[in-house]
Amino acid sequence: MSAAFAIDLTDAETFPSRRTEAWKYSDLKRWLRAAPEPSGTAEVGPPGPFYDLGGEAIVFANGRAVGVTDFIASGEQTLRLRYISDAVGTGHTAGARVSARAGAKLLLLETHEGAGSAYVAHNTLELDVAAGAEVTRVVLVEEPEDAISIAEAHVKVEAGGVYRQTIITTGAKLQRIETRITHFAQGAHVQADGLYLLNGSRHTDLTSVVRHVEHDGATSQLIKGVARDTGRGVFQGKIVVERGADGTDARMGHHALIASERAEIDAKPELIIYADDVQCAHGNTVGTLDESALFYMQQRGIP
Repeated sequence: MSAAFAIDLTDAETFPSRRTEAWKYSDLKRWLRAAPEPSGTAEVGPPGPFYDLGGEAIVFANGRAVGVTDFIASGEQTLRLRYISDAVGTGHTAGARVSARAGAKLLLLETHEGAGSAYVAHNTLELDVAAGAEVTRVVLVEEPEDAISIAEAHVKVEAGGVYRQTIITTGAKLQRIETRITHFAQGAHVQADGLYLLNGSRHTDLTSVVRHVEHDGATSQLIKGVARDTGRGVFQGKIVVERGADGTDARMGHHALIASERAEIDAKPELIIYADDVQCAHGNTVGTLDESALFYMQQRGIP
């Protein structure tokens, strides 16, 4: 699989603005007018949050590979994928390719580890899930409040393949985590969940596009979030059921809490259906704290 990713940090013409519909809530052009200077080298440092779980590792430090960039899983394996940023005012790009062979079972532990300040990171992943394979991807994102971070993943799931994804993030100055998933063959199953917790002026944008191109596929998605202070959370989820993808079962939900007057949450769930005999639904709720419930908890010493 060869993916075409949206951003090229060396070419400012590729930086989208709010005029680009898919980026209307995350105006990259506002914060990044020109291509950033390339980041220098960085030390790998500590072994990362998932080190104790063992397995193989792909590591990038300021966009530079520390060893291999590709991985092919067979049997039951664990892979730690680390994108490390330790830069000040510069930019870097890293890209990994991961495949799970037919019948393989892969636990993919992905971390975006940020130090330094005001850097721009663009990290990409191409992931193939072969027929009957099972991939569980856990993504943990911890970056400085003044960083700009774009993470893109393109995932292809073959017949009977299972792909599970959980993203946990606390945002950045501008952060977008985009996942594009395609059911390439019948009977594929996808679960794409996430959680964002934002404070200060942090911004995160969880965007996903799931395409069903063959019949009897299933997708479930649940995203939850909390924004406080002047934080801004964005959820854009799109499920497309192409002609011929009969028997599709697709569910999407986003539920978020605005925990202060100046926080903001924007949500845009979409279902686009061209097939018959499908079961598809989406839901979205965004609310604020109930003042009486908050008072009740405060009176009992609950912070």
